[in-house]
Amino acid sequence: MEPDKSFLMIDIAHLPRDDSVEIDSNDYEIKKKSISTIWKTPYRGGEWKPCVNRSSEDLPESNGYIYVEANGGLNQQRTSVCNAVAVAGYLNATLVIPNFHYHSIWKDPSKFRDIYDEEYFVDTLKNDVRVVDKIPEYLMERFGSNMTNVHNFRIKAWSSIQYYRDVVLPKLLEEKVIRISPFANRLSFDAPPVVQRLRCLANYKALRFSGPIMTIGESLVERMRKRSAINGGKYVSVHLRFEEDMVAFSCCVFDGGKQETEDMIAARERGWKGKFTKPGRVIRPGAIRINGKCPLTPLEVGLMLRGMGFTKNTSIFLASGMIYNAEKTMAPLLQMFPNLHTKETLASEEELAAFKNYSSRMAAIDYTVCLHSEVFVTTQGGNFPHFLLGHRRYLYGGHSKTIKPDKRKLALLFDNPNIGWRSFKRQLLTMRSHSDSKGVELKRPNDSIYSFPCPDCMCRASRTANRTANRTDDSKSSSVANRTTNRTDDSKSSSAA
Repeated sequence: MEPDKSFLMIDIAHLPRDDSVEIDSNDYEIKKKSISTIWKTPYRGGEWKPCVNRSSEDLPESNGYIYVEANGGLNQQRTSVCNAVAVAGYLNATLVIPNFHYHSIWKDPSKFRDIYDEEYFVDTLKNDVRVVDKIPEYLMERFGSNMTNVHNFRIKAWSSIQYYRDVVLPKLLEEKVIRISPFANRLSFDAPPVVQRLRCLANYKALRFSGPIMTIGESLVERMRKRSAINGGKYVSVHLRFEEDMVAFSCCVFDGGKQETEDMIAARERGWKGKFTKPGRVIRPGAIRINGKCPLTPLEVGLMLRGMGFTKNTSIFLASGMIYNAEKTMAPLLQMFPNLHTKETLASEEELAAFKNYSSRMAAIDYTVCLHSEVFVTTQGGNFPHFLLGHRRYLYGGHSKTIKPDKRKLALLFDNPNIGWRSFKRQLLTMRSHSDSKGVELKRPNDSIYSFPCPDCMCRASRTANRTANRTDDSKSSSVANRTTNRTDDSKSSSAA
């Protein structure tokens, strides 16, 4: 490995005591501002409103049962669930409550009903997709009552909905039960309106966290608002990815000490045996940092937020797992933002007892508190910020109210030995402004509908009535459920032949 030179040139000691610093006469003045003044774009571009409609018609006879295994963490599983709803609805199939696959990294045995309100999920979808908790025994007897004997489709990632119609549907009509495992990312984001409507319905209407998670999540939101009275109850949430496994997987070097080196070697071997020590593999931490691929440290997050104009009295909720070497790495962030909280500091041990050994349930609590913050700051990619980006757009008039920093630029700024605080702050305010301008974005063909709900899940506020009517008509007219009668007859006759 090449030596890393990613030490911070801007030191915490250089932070001015008062953030009301005037840059120069030709530039704007940086003053203490309320958090609520950050977002300006929605008022220029016009707001959007949710446009997700449930069907009021009864469903035709089901073509069979689809069983999927949702792999990954909380939000990768959420992708699987929403896509499964869309596929089942498109094929006029009955969806079995998805099975959450146990993973050696997340080590969470939680089932669907532990994370989500299963009864609400089934009821919300009842006129669009049939959902059951198990396949009837008379059908399973054909497979020895063993799901592993059911035909499993090994579907390529990002397959089109046409593939499901042309390849999966005939087998479903023949067997009446099919299995798809694994199912994460097995459906293309570029899909017709009928598919997108079902994805929207599943993600924004049907999937509601279970009662225990909702109760504690809403309690922590209220506690954060009370602790943010100085800012009118508004707080900033930050998704910090500086857990040991993330630091190890990144192959970046931070303090570069002997202990860090030993810790990272051990963590990589535990989680990814041999992956990083294959012959011929060259790891260049400096290049990784310059490309913006290193997770931000707590110190870097603090400097970034102060540079963006957030003052010392800003209330911050930190969403994360167990921070690597927390006693040392978190100290400067806490010094810059003493009003910083986590679910562990907001809730008692007794309140968290039912969740703390389950990573997905703990992530769901973080998700809830981040969802209702005035500002959400993402510091690393992944499904958690991608889903929050879209969910916040859905709730807040189409604007994500999310700061997504340019990490390549940040690396250059942090490593610049000649930059002063005023110049640094000017650059960071521009970066913050860019996040505002990108807050409202329309989905392009290959973008994730879970990050970009406009226009598939939302309508222009002034055109809501017309767009709602058109979307409902389009969905009904293009539904495969209304076009499977002939296909069913053809399949039966060819099967008999």
